[in-house]
Formats: sequence, C-alpha cells, structure tokens
Amino acid sequence: MKVSSLTLFLLTPMILTPAPRAWAQADGTVSARKVVSKVTPAYPRLARTMNLSGAVRVEVLVSANGTVKSVEVKGGNPVLAQAAQDAVRQFKWEKTDHETTELVEFNFTP
Repeated sequence: MKVSSLTLFLLTPMILTPAPRAWAQADGTVSARKVVSKVTPAYPRLARTMNLSGAVRVEVLVSANGTVKSVEVKGGNPVLAQAAQDAVRQFKWEKTDHETTELVEFNFTP
C-alpha cells in the first residue's frame, strides 16, 4: 500500500502532539490524585435568573497534605467561576510527599 506524502504530512501532527492532560470531573472519578472530600458548588442566583449553564475548568495546586494551596480559573463563564472556585477550595485530596496540580471541571445546569 502506497501512502502519499500529503497523508503523512496530515497525520504527523497527530502522532507528534502530546496527549492532553486529563481533566478531573467534579466527582473525582478521573484524577492523578484521589479526591477524599468534595463539595458541590452552589448554583449562583444570577446564573439561575439568566438560565445560564456551562462548564468551568479550574487548575488547583494541592499541597502535600491534601489541602488546596491555590486555584486558577482556566475556562468558563465568569458568573459561574466564583462558585467553582469556592467549592474546589473546600476539596481535600489524598496525602502525598509533594505538591500536585489537579485539573477539575464543574458542569453547571439550571
């Protein structure tokens, strides 16, 4: 079977592109580090009034003892982002010997 250079060119970026980092779900099912305790975010009153829904992604720096050290919003509607940050700050992860960065996605629906 002969493969054209165009086909190889089009396939090359897919082969060389590193796999994306896995996003942890708010329920903790997909994560490099297990969530021991989680909090469901409150659906903001303004978002309910606007019938707003969507996902908010946050990057969480977790200390070795499992507590949240910092939170950075990586995507999502600003009206929903504060609720996501407030909830994830209350999460607890399993203890390890070093800090880790965890990615969490919250899905908001009215």
